Amino acid sequence: MNLKGKWTITVVMGIVCFVLIAVMFMQFKTVNQTDITSIEIMRESELRSELASWKSKYEDVQEKVEENNERIEEYKQGTEDNVKATQLLEEELNQAKTSLGLTDVVGEGVVVTLEDNDTPPDYYSEDDVYDGRINVYDILQLINELKLAGAEAISINDIRVVDKTDIAWVMDTYIVVDGVRISSPYVVKAIGNQTALESGLMQKDSGYMDKIINAEDKKATVQRENEIEIYKYDKDWDTKYIQEN
Repeated sequence: MNLKGKWTITVVMGIVCFVLIAVMFMQFKTVNQTDITSIEIMRESELRSELASWKSKYEDVQEKVEENNERIEEYKQGTEDNVKATQLLEEELNQAKTSLGLTDVVGEGVVVTLEDNDTPPDYYSEDDVYDGRINVYDILQLINELKLAGAEAISINDIRVVDKTDIAWVMDTYIVVDGVRISSPYVVKAIGNQTALESGLMQKDSGYMDKIINAEDKKATVQRENEIEIYKYDKDWDTKYIQEN
């Protein structure tokens, strides 16, 4: 290689080195002029803004969730109140029906059986008129005695006795209960405290058995039972003429 060629290569290499050195100085200058703190502040500000945005969205969602939960609780409370109110009304309705005799009932109590006595006692003479039949007053007196003793339900020959029940003695011949003719034996069932019911009837001298039955030589028995069934009142209970005042 001649001297001219070597000189050309040297010049080219020098130019390349100069260019590289110039580029490096420009990069260093750019880095020095860049504010790293500003970049960090900018990124932190963006992050804070983004975080605030998500926090706001979360709070909105949380508020809606709480509102929905409150509505759900209100619906549940309202449902529970309606159920309780319905249950109370049903209980009151059932109690009213029971008190009015509109339901079949069962419970402990006493069964009183009254029978006509066709055989006069020995002290009656042939000229004495003896009537050992059970009459309507015997039955009415028995019902009153049972009610006073706390009977909660009463029936006569399986006909429920309520406030509207009519008991009549037709032509001094036969007894009618709510339009139904009944005859001896008359089976009167009463649900209530057995001791109270029996004591009221069996009290010596002043009780029903002594005053009404034994005094007139009629026939009757009183028996305790633990499971007496009394059927509901099956007649028309509707009122047509009375109105609330």
